[in-house]
Amino acid sequence: MNPSDPAAVPSANPAPLTGMRFALGAFAVALATFMNVLDASIANVAIPTLSGDLGVSVDEGTWVITVFSAANAVSIPLTGWLTQRLGQVKLFTGAILLFVIASALCGMAPSLPVLLAARVLQGVAAGPLIPLSQALLLTTFPKDKSGSALSLWAMTATVGPIVGPALGGWITDRYSWSWIFYINVPVGLFAAAVVWTVYRSRETATRRLPIDTVGLLSLIVWVAALQVMLDKGKDLDWFNSPVICLLGVIALIGLAFFVVWELTEEKPIVDLRLFAGRNFLGGTIAISVAYAIFFANLVLLPQWIQVYLGYRAVDAGLVTAPLGIFAVILAPMMGKLMMKLDARVLATLAFVGFAIVFFMRSLYTTNIDRYTLILPTLLQGIPTALFFVPLTAIILSGLPPDKIPSAAGLSNFVRVFAGAVGTSLLSNSWNNRTIMHHARLIEQVNGYNPNLTDAIAQTQSTLEIGASNAFAFVERGLGAQAAMLGINDVFWVSAIIFVLIIPLIWVTHPSKDVDVGAGAA
Repeated sequence: MNPSDPAAVPSANPAPLTGMRFALGAFAVALATFMNVLDASIANVAIPTLSGDLGVSVDEGTWVITVFSAANAVSIPLTGWLTQRLGQVKLFTGAILLFVIASALCGMAPSLPVLLAARVLQGVAAGPLIPLSQALLLTTFPKDKSGSALSLWAMTATVGPIVGPALGGWITDRYSWSWIFYINVPVGLFAAAVVWTVYRSRETATRRLPIDTVGLLSLIVWVAALQVMLDKGKDLDWFNSPVICLLGVIALIGLAFFVVWELTEEKPIVDLRLFAGRNFLGGTIAISVAYAIFFANLVLLPQWIQVYLGYRAVDAGLVTAPLGIFAVILAPMMGKLMMKLDARVLATLAFVGFAIVFFMRSLYTTNIDRYTLILPTLLQGIPTALFFVPLTAIILSGLPPDKIPSAAGLSNFVRVFAGAVGTSLLSNSWNNRTIMHHARLIEQVNGYNPNLTDAIAQTQSTLEIGASNAFAFVERGLGAQAAMLGINDVFWVSAIIFVLIIPLIWVTHPSKDVDVGAGAA
């Protein structure tokens, strides 16, 4: 390292940025965060089109979401170690550039396996972006304005659900699904260049640290085995398949070994001892289960809207976009609310709000109008705004300052991985319930059912087609009805789960002196 290089002189407590450097730095960091969050939501509405172009089922197309989340989850625990080895600025800039490369590879992917491999790389690159973006913003603003820094970050992160679905749908319909990934290239290159220019003289100190290689490898093994098992289970007939059985055994043994190793390792890659704390245990389980349901439904809803209601990708995006409206409006108010109300009260209100929203969705029908379709999504923005900050405060409360980074990393790992697992489980549940409802509806399809004969006769008359074509048309309608009943079941169970996990919030004892910003680093 050259001492004359400004990046070679680390600063432990750099002064806040001012003037144009402040504006450019904050904008570039926020832009990198936005790129990351946008990529998660922008892909949701493209799954049906992407699956058709690659010649795979929509269920297989959903792997594009789940493998990204699983890879992202695994890379999160590495952020602390990589930061101390490389420095915050080098790691953040490098992660952006790797994300850009992976995005380009996603856009060029000629087949699903290649796309999944590129998404894994993209997920690995995304791991450090969220915690480091928060850390850099906290150094950009004056200390007494840390709340403003985190509010800017929260608003940036919540704008993604507004812009992502609509933009993704428009790009997919107007151009190609590949461009939902290509759009990251110019954005990422600009963000990386500005971040390096503004922050390179503010690099953090580095030191050589050993890494828990055994713990990392065992983490990768059991997470990969479990995710592949969940994604391939339906195609291979679950545990009737020796492949699924083998993956299940590997995941179970790998998890058991990982837990024992991490609990006995002096410097574990994941500090599982944190689960001994009531606040951390209850808060992490609550936020992870809630996020799993929340994220999975964000993936499934656009699929149902496009495949069974016949919406274009852009229209499905516009239907799901209102989620972020209230989230953005309420985000700046969270700091004041946290000072006035118990975090447990806010989190409880969020869970009740989610339960109401999903119950409203469980009443959907195949002839639903657009207003009824959009209203729950719009209202969902309210509990979304009340969701993350209070639960993060509960998770980190009562911990000593030196444990907060590890606690934040572990809770984020569990939450993000729960999102991937939840998406796989609810996708399989929707498929199973659809098959069950379809079988029950088909039982009524016989020549002695007057409703069927009337429906076929009416279809023949209306469409001026033959009896066989009319029967096929009615059968397609039965398939749509079965899918609607199946996803209604998923919505209803989601509402129940949100109610059932409320007690987890109230077994905790949150402290009012929690510095949530400390966990951001």
